[in-house]
Amino acid sequence: MKNLTPQRVAAVDVFRALTMFLMLFVNDIPGLKNVPHWLMHAKIDEDMLGFSDTIFPAFLFCMGMSVSLAIQNRYKKGNTTLQVISHIFWRTIALLAMGLFSLNSGGIEGGLSHSWFSILMVIGFFLVWGVYPKTEGSKKHLFTAMKVAGILLLAFLVLYKDMNGKPFHIGWWGILGLIGWTYAVCAGIYLFTRENLRSNAIAWFAVVLLAVLSHSQLIPGEYGSRIILLPFIPSDWTLHAFGMSGVLTSLLMQRYADKGRPGRFIGMLCVMGASMLILALVSHPYWIISKIQATPTWLFYCLATFFPLFGFFYWLTDVKGKNGWFDIIKPAGTATLTCYTIPYVWYPVQQLLHLHYPEVLGSGVPGLLKSLVFSLIVVWLAGLLAKGKIKLKV
Repeated sequence: MKNLTPQRVAAVDVFRALTMFLMLFVNDIPGLKNVPHWLMHAKIDEDMLGFSDTIFPAFLFCMGMSVSLAIQNRYKKGNTTLQVISHIFWRTIALLAMGLFSLNSGGIEGGLSHSWFSILMVIGFFLVWGVYPKTEGSKKHLFTAMKVAGILLLAFLVLYKDMNGKPFHIGWWGILGLIGWTYAVCAGIYLFTRENLRSNAIAWFAVVLLAVLSHSQLIPGEYGSRIILLPFIPSDWTLHAFGMSGVLTSLLMQRYADKGRPGRFIGMLCVMGASMLILALVSHPYWIISKIQATPTWLFYCLATFFPLFGFFYWLTDVKGKNGWFDIIKPAGTATLTCYTIPYVWYPVQQLLHLHYPEVLGSGVPGLLKSLVFSLIVVWLAGLLAKGKIKLKV
């Protein structure tokens, strides 16, 4: 990578931070009234790309960019391939577990409420997957005991629901679960392709093709569903395509990015974005734009935005050095998982204490401003917790 190091790329951190901040924002606005329709998620049969429909795929795109950088760093630190595979496996397990817990966080009538379940769930997350300082002696034993306590707490929540007739179900895996499966697929592919740009481009094309085929009638149903589309890999190939697009972008950056002459790399991303826009226009007569259905049209329209948008952030931060403009949301890019879980505590606490916002903050522009401020507070809290060495990391 010219003038860049694989260890830290400002544009990746800023893009991830902005995406996480906006995820907090769009997750807070559904209860508001009189909100512009274009801000919301489109309904399952609605042909529309709502602003909220772009945030989750943007996060998968960011995750894909981080995959190659993170795995490269592990090899540079001396990790063996077996150690890297072990890390990928346990990180995937952690994300799947968190996704399933959030998906099954509904309470039991007459027993443990949804609010208390969520609070205990997050406590369990921090005990099991919190960042513990490296130490020896009694402190090391204490931290081990805390991890064991977290495992027991999460196991209790599973057994409690099971004994009360509402056993855990997989369903759609939850947001973190979908991220986990996409991470596993992208990281698994990258272990074979590594830094070979041609191999990664072929892998990216294959995944995008699978995303299109899964929504087409080109393959005989039984044969395609059993073999070609690999149904034993959960999630959707459209989601994996977002992740692999991030992987490809990261490798293009490492090969062609140059702070002194950024035009070549940014131009590539703009060309890729224009190509995706053409594919989106061509595919639109065949599939509606739908996040819920994960249509190819949704994939292409989003990628048409993400490729050039990342090029803009690369120019703004790594070339022009303006990453300081985003310091206010910086923790959202470095303590991302912590940011995501904080609302799982705040909303239940709000319900348990019967806290309510003034009526004026329940609709329109004041409501949207409230959601923006709420998102900033969550990011600030995540940063504050990180300074106190309290942070989730998988």
